[in-house]
Amino acid sequence: MAYEFLLVEREGPVAVVTLNRPEKRNALSIALRYEMDACLKELEEDDEISVVIITGSGPAFCAGFDLTEMRFEDPEHAKRFTESSDVYHQRLMHFKKPLIAAVNGPALAGGLDLAVLCDIRIAAEGASFAHPEIKFGSPVLFTALRDIIGGGLARELCFTGRRIDSAEALRIGLVNRVVSAEQLLEESKRVAQTIAEAPRSGLEATKAMIIQSSEAVRGWQIEAQANAFSGVEQGKLPIRKAT
Repeated sequence: MAYEFLLVEREGPVAVVTLNRPEKRNALSIALRYEMDACLKELEEDDEISVVIITGSGPAFCAGFDLTEMRFEDPEHAKRFTESSDVYHQRLMHFKKPLIAAVNGPALAGGLDLAVLCDIRIAAEGASFAHPEIKFGSPVLFTALRDIIGGGLARELCFTGRRIDSAEALRIGLVNRVVSAEQLLEESKRVAQTIAEAPRSGLEATKAMIIQSSEAVRGWQIEAQANAFSGVEQGKLPIRKAT
């Protein structure tokens, strides 16, 4: 299937999905969120694929949701915004195969969420991570980040919006390893190929246990409702996912 805002390459049991809106720093538009849902569904059903890598085109990994779409005077637009957010995040959280984020540049707001909702994160030396949306009054998705780095650090990053570089991300356990930009995809594919050596049945059973034990998945409805109420009260972001 061809996509407008995604590039998909298959190399044996490994698929590489590249967010392809470099002029928008790969911001997650409504259309891109729907494409991600469709693409991951397609790869989930492909018996030849065992592992999926997600990365970004251009200098950024992902700048989060597309701010130009955060206008909700039109009820139909608001509905599409909310629904696209829900299907995209549910697909990521329940994806049945291992996901690797190859973080090639800034991963901000919903871009950080995207990286955190993957199983493994490999970062280029120039990558950075932050939740700057807190500065604009938007609630931050906390539980998924807490699952990775622990509650104390997650609270700090969510409340301050502080940007951290790849070295600090490695130190606090946000990423699994850091490599040069030139080595990023090669290293990510190497890890993916190592994972793919295991029988797919074992990988999917392990992923199912990870999903079942995930606080982020179990806490989704609670956070979603809290974010929606906060947005309604502020009159800004009537959405179920803060980015």
